Amino acid sequence: MAREEAHLTVSGPHGDREMRVSSPGRVLWPGPGLTKLDLARYLVDVGDAFLAANGGRPVTLQRFKDTVDGEQFFSKNPPKGAPDFVRSVDVVYPSGRSHPQLVIDEVAAAVWAVQMNTVVFHPWASRADNPDNPDELRIDLDPQPGTGFAEAVPVAQELRRVLAEAGLDAFIKTSGSRGIHVFAPIEPTREFLDVRHAVIGAARELERRMPEQVTTAWWKEERGARIFVDFNQANRDRTMAGAYSPRALPQATVSCPIRWEELDGVDPKTLTIATVPERLKIAGDPWADMHSSAGAVDLLLEWWERDLAAGLGELPFPPDFPKMPGEPPRVQPSRARTKG
Repeated sequence: MAREEAHLTVSGPHGDREMRVSSPGRVLWPGPGLTKLDLARYLVDVGDAFLAANGGRPVTLQRFKDTVDGEQFFSKNPPKGAPDFVRSVDVVYPSGRSHPQLVIDEVAAAVWAVQMNTVVFHPWASRADNPDNPDELRIDLDPQPGTGFAEAVPVAQELRRVLAEAGLDAFIKTSGSRGIHVFAPIEPTREFLDVRHAVIGAARELERRMPEQVTTAWWKEERGARIFVDFNQANRDRTMAGAYSPRALPQATVSCPIRWEELDGVDPKTLTIATVPERLKIAGDPWADMHSSAGAVDLLLEWWERDLAAGLGELPFPPDFPKMPGEPPRVQPSRARTKG
């Protein structure tokens, strides 16, 4: 019996490509009944905006063996059998090891990734031609238990003011879940650790202004019902779901760019692979001009240095990172007290 497959014609910089999608009827999101072919068509429909946000960057693919409720794994290296128009770039990981990482240069490559059972795309904050220096400052506003998207909204608005005072233009997108992602285009002249420190400078300033609503506490037991500013997403090899990337969540939501004036009224659950293409067609891409004017992180780094002088030191790194200079002990505060 012939194996079920579909074909999509995908336009690109080198002309049309005929892309095969095997098992097109395989359901990825059981709730809304959305399939692998639905996902491939979605990426074609939003292709230009998706590529503008995620293309030309090292990218990690979040792949699934069955539905989004099932087993998953992450691909960084180009899988065997990748077509010749899917390239890679060598990047350096926190361990110091170097390895090739996938780069998506055209929409057909994103469709090929779907053929390889990719659902979520995680681009780096740097570009493939300069992978060590981010050109995006990224801040993840992560609601903790007892808070949600509504509580993150005023925090995002205040963060916009903080970044504006530092000379940066902020852009936002829904995370696809309960959080908000705040991005600012920056000059790619600083390496990841500097940008992380710039993020911490902004996060601490935000926390000072909204101490009841915001926390920079790395340990969950210290966060309370506040919005956690996840500074560690600014590290090398730390990524968020890309703009217009689907999420592996029951409603097939999308991490969707929005305009600041939409923030008060938007419902992230309504931004799905079924609704976002029409939204994009009617309203356009809120991030279309993001990189038209990049800012510098110099003032944020001055804030970081100011806080260092005031006794606020380095913050913890992710547990898989090597021990970093000035980092506090990687032990839960309650356990440290017990041992003491």
